[in-house]
Amino acid sequence: MSASNQQATSNNQQLNSRRILLGVSGSIAAYKAAPLVRLLVQAGAEVQVILTEAAAAFVTPLTLGTLSKKPVLTGFLRDAASGQWHNHVELGLWADAYVIAPASANTLGQLAQGLCPNLLSAVYLSARCPVFLAPAMDLDMYAHPAVQQNIQRLRSFGNYVFDSPAGELASGLNGPGRMLEPEQIVAELVQFFNVK
Repeated sequence: MSASNQQATSNNQQLNSRRILLGVSGSIAAYKAAPLVRLLVQAGAEVQVILTEAAAAFVTPLTLGTLSKKPVLTGFLRDAASGQWHNHVELGLWADAYVIAPASANTLGQLAQGLCPNLLSAVYLSARCPVFLAPAMDLDMYAHPAVQQNIQRLRSFGNYVFDSPAGELASGLNGPGRMLEPEQIVAELVQFFNVK
């Protein structure tokens, strides 16, 4: 059994009944959202995915909706004709944790500055639960002082920002900027709720 399978098995049902909001922003690492949803569901969590327009270029709502067993939220409006909308306040109150993975440089900047151009960031501003951020971007972007300042600012707000592990990046460069692996994110959540 591989290390990742052992990790997933050890986390089985350890998030039982936990309500997890998963925000997916526009990054090549968005493809990792699919196995992350799968692992969260296997761990017993109820998962609601919020997908930005940019993220939908990398992973489809159909994929994430199938894995989460819930329709994926992609914008404020549920039905424009009737005026039905996705209530960001209700979503922020519903969740036991809000995980944003991947968190692109753009998304980190929006959250650090209190901007809300999309449902993902509006829910962040309304969330009453712990927020976990898994940055994902290229090496030079991750190392840029503006991004590092945004990360520090988000941590100062009480958010949990995972360190980005080093490794091969989509650009071919090697260094920090990778999204934390789905198995590790689930393990961090399990540990957080066990300690809590």
